[in-house]
Amino acid sequence: MLVFISKSCFLLAVLFTAAASAFSQTDASGSPMPGAGRESKEDQPKSFREMLTKQRIERERKDHEELLKRGNEAADLTLQIENAFDQNKDLSPREQQKLETLEKLVTKIRKELGGGDDESEDTGLIKERRPSSLQEAFSSLKETTLQLVDELKKSSRFTISAVAIRSSNTALKLVRFLRLRK
Repeated sequence: MLVFISKSCFLLAVLFTAAASAFSQTDASGSPMPGAGRESKEDQPKSFREMLTKQRIERERKDHEELLKRGNEAADLTLQIENAFDQNKDLSPREQQKLETLEKLVTKIRKELGGGDDESEDTGLIKERRPSSLQEAFSSLKETTLQLVDELKKSSRFTISAVAIRSSNTALKLVRFLRLRK
């Protein structure tokens, strides 16, 4: 019987200790104290919030610069591929690889712009303007890619350009047309 009472007293003591510990982490209003868990944004010092804001702005600026860089790289690849086609009237495996790289670049650009695979909107456009020859496809690709780069340069990191998204979708369709032609 004495063992049962000592076990009960021990259990009761553990229960009181746990309750006291939980109670001590709240203030008089019952809300958790600042050091007890995660702090909210209002509890953070102003200098810390300013530092986080500056880091976010810098990250957004770098992301926009990368977007512009990808756009310029896509334009360069388009010109290289078109020049190679003009010289050889066919695409070598190296130009095929460049087409794949161009497709990946334009896909990244479209994703960063917030666009997706919007088949419903652009299908009609491509069917109406489907290129009749490879030369026409390359000139359309060049025109579309340069329009995309121009729109990217006009935009800022604060804007979303619907024209740039549409241009990227059209460029992707043209690249796929050129890659999968038989």
